[in-house]
Parts: sequence; C-alpha cells; structure tokens
Amino acid sequence: MAITRDAIAPELTATIAREEARQRSFGRQLRRYGPIVIGALMALAMIVVAAAAPLLAPLSPSAQFGDAVLKGPGSIARHVLGTDEFGRDLLSRVIWGARVSLEVGLISVVFGFVIGVPLGILAGVQRGRTETAIMRCADMLMAFPTLLLALIIVAALGGSLVNEMLAIGVALMPNFVRLARSLALTIREQDYILAARALGGGQLRVMARHVFPNALYALVVVATLYIATAIRTEAGLSFLGLGVPPPTPTWGNILSEGRQYIKCCPWLTTFSGLAIMLAVLAFNLVGDALRDLLDPRLRGE
Repeated sequence: MAITRDAIAPELTATIAREEARQRSFGRQLRRYGPIVIGALMALAMIVVAAAAPLLAPLSPSAQFGDAVLKGPGSIARHVLGTDEFGRDLLSRVIWGARVSLEVGLISVVFGFVIGVPLGILAGVQRGRTETAIMRCADMLMAFPTLLLALIIVAALGGSLVNEMLAIGVALMPNFVRLARSLALTIREQDYILAARALGGGQLRVMARHVFPNALYALVVVATLYIATAIRTEAGLSFLGLGVPPPTPTWGNILSEGRQYIKCCPWLTTFSGLAIMLAVLAFNLVGDALRDLLDPRLRGE
C-alpha cells in the first residue's frame, strides 16, 4: 500500500515539534550554564597559571637584561610581551603577579567569610544586645569604602603579603556580617526552625544545623563576587605602593611602574590591566551564574 503525504504529515509535524523543543531546551541550558562554564574555565586557568608560575614563566621575574630595556612585544624572541624599564621580562612578571593577586583575593575573602558569617548569623538569631553590638561595629567599618579601609589598615601595619590579606579581609567582613544577619532574620521565622526549637534544639545547634546550611547558597554567591572585589582592591593597594613591596611582582605594582611610560610604552600597563580585567570578569561570571543556578526563585521552582 502506498504511503500518502497526508498519512505522514502528523508524524513529521510531531518530529519537527520535538526537535524544536529540544533546540529550545538546549538554548536555555546554554544560557544557564554557558557563563558559569566560561567563567569557571577562565578562573581555573588563572589559578593553574598562578600555581605553576615557576614552570610556565620563561624567565625569572626579577632578572634584568641590559640589552633589552623597554623593548616592545615580539621585538626580541625571548621576550614575548616585551620588557620594562629595567629589562625584566613582562610575561614572566605577569605570570608571577597572578600568584600574588589571586592568593590575596582568595585568602582575604575566606578570612572575611569565616569571621563575618558566624557573627552575622549570631546577630540574626540571638538578637538583643548581641545583635546591637555586632551590627554597630559592622556599621562603623562599612562607613569606609573597601579600598580606603584596606589602605588605612595596611598603612598602619606595613606593606606585606600577610598584612594585605588581613586588611582586605577585614574590609570585606562587614558585608558578610550584614548579609548573614539578613538571611538569619528571614530563616529564623520558618516553621522548621520553630520545630527545631520546640524539640529542644539550642541556639548553637539551630545556627549550625539549620540556619547556616539554608543561607549557604547566597553566601557562596556573594563570596565568589567578592573575590573580584578583593583582586581589584589588591591591585589598587599595590598601585599606590602599599601592597607587596618590590621586586615581588603583582598586577598592581606592574601597572604602577609602567604608568610613567604609558605614552611611549603602553604594553607595560596593557597586559597587567588585561589580567586584572579577565580575573574580575571570570569571578563575576561564576558568581552571577551560581546565583542563577542555586536560587530556586530564578530557576522557576
């Protein structure tokens, strides 16, 4: 029996509809997961470069070559990105600078998170005088912009890697305190919190077993975004001469050293500036994508 066009039309229409639905679903998944994949790959690549700096850097970041002062990118085979005013290889300095900048960004955020989140949850759950004391201290620190507060702390303690991480961590800590308190105030009114208290759960148990896990997704998203803020702050401190002292390279002090040659030798500031931009972009992409993935309201659940 011959198969007519009218007989296969419904099946063909259903197949086309299924394919269009699959393509739409793929497009939604790409929009949802694309930024986090791109951001995660960029961040992972920078972390690998920073960790493997001794292996990836073609030359020592402090080695000076008198015959290659202020040479542009590609002008000498051994200096791919050119050299600075002392004849130091710029590619090696940017690679080693990633180690300091990312280390400061990650550790300072972890420090602010570990100190600020428990204080914020305690303020939101305990209330009363405890909340007032914690929040007034946080408000006092938040009266200063992040860079200014970090600058004051570093100026008082002296420029070093540890002091820089401490200063940026303290400057970011009030943000974690306020966010954790806000989340705790919302979560503490939920039915399961009231049930846990009715079953004899103490404040510490309620905070550790119920409040913190349910606030974690928002805290992780904000912490990821604050890594970018910490990297910018570290670059600002180093640019002002209050970060890690030379000759240790950081992206900020590479910018600072190259600013006086920016008209004649723009590569001195271009590549370190691009490194800062890419690092900030990577962690912002990861933070935004994590928010979309972890927040049930944005997932439509």
